[in-house]
Amino acid sequence: MRAIVLVGGEGTRMRPLTRTIPKPLLPLVDRPFLQRLLEHLGRHGVEHVTLSSPYLEEAFASFLRAWSTRPEIDWVTEAEPLGTGGAVANAARALGETFLVGNGDILTDLDVTGLVGAHRAAGAVATIALTPVQDARPFGLVELDNERRVLAFREKPAELVPGLVNAGTYVLEPEAMRGVVPGRATSIEREVFPALIATHRTVLGYPSDVYWIDVGTPEKYLQATFDVLRGRIEGLSYARPHVDPSAEVEAGAKLGPLVVVGPGARVASGATVEDAVLMEGSSVESGATVRGSILGPWAIVGARARLQGAVLADRSRVATGVTAMEARVEPGETLPS
Repeated sequence: MRAIVLVGGEGTRMRPLTRTIPKPLLPLVDRPFLQRLLEHLGRHGVEHVTLSSPYLEEAFASFLRAWSTRPEIDWVTEAEPLGTGGAVANAARALGETFLVGNGDILTDLDVTGLVGAHRAAGAVATIALTPVQDARPFGLVELDNERRVLAFREKPAELVPGLVNAGTYVLEPEAMRGVVPGRATSIEREVFPALIATHRTVLGYPSDVYWIDVGTPEKYLQATFDVLRGRIEGLSYARPHVDPSAEVEAGAKLGPLVVVGPGARVASGATVEDAVLMEGSSVESGATVRGSILGPWAIVGARARLQGAVLADRSRVATGVTAMEARVEPGETLPS
């Protein structure tokens, strides 16, 4: 089976990290997020993946050059952004078979084999993975009939209500995308699926109470990382804290259990790091305290500095003795400037 993975978003909610690193290539514990997704798809029989319109293409090119296993990968580009529907239609033009669509910012242990099996058993033109949530306000709701066919998509509710929401993974027949006008921006969620339902085509819902998170913000990124460390995703197990073999944690440094210290990163004696991710080459100097924060590649926290809820982009710096609460430091910048 083939799959299309949407990776074209600029990751604006994850800035400043995504100024220089595409969101799907941010590390999740010990490997890029996209690698986890590809490995998951490969375990479910996906043999080829097309990446749709990568943002910061050179970063993806570097990733692909290092990729030497299954599934095989290629990508397609867009002269202008085409939305989710246009992007899928653009990538799927050469496909003449049932295919998967995934999102490059969703972490899940969804049973993809079961999803495809349900799609084929129902003779559906499209099948949407659904997940139950207690608060549907950020998402909108999906209504099903007794045979799990999709009846309607409800707008984001104004009040806190539970329900089923779109989990961002689909199985599609090629004919599902035939109504998409080439070169026109189209939403698969707001246009393609409702149009199929309006013409009485079978759009199946596949509810599944598995792990699922949209890794779209620094807060969600940390939550996903901590969930991996806690063993909440099937098949993933790590020591806590996770310290890369090439990292240096000096004697007298204090690490909480929910900490990732990436390749070549350093935590100096007397420093304290809790509930945080330190990416490749980053450094926390002596006496500094880092809590609930993300340090991008080669970022530096100066001696005796204090960080809480901060995000440092690559090669940025927090100066000696500075307190930074909820700070966002752009690539190469120093706080204070």
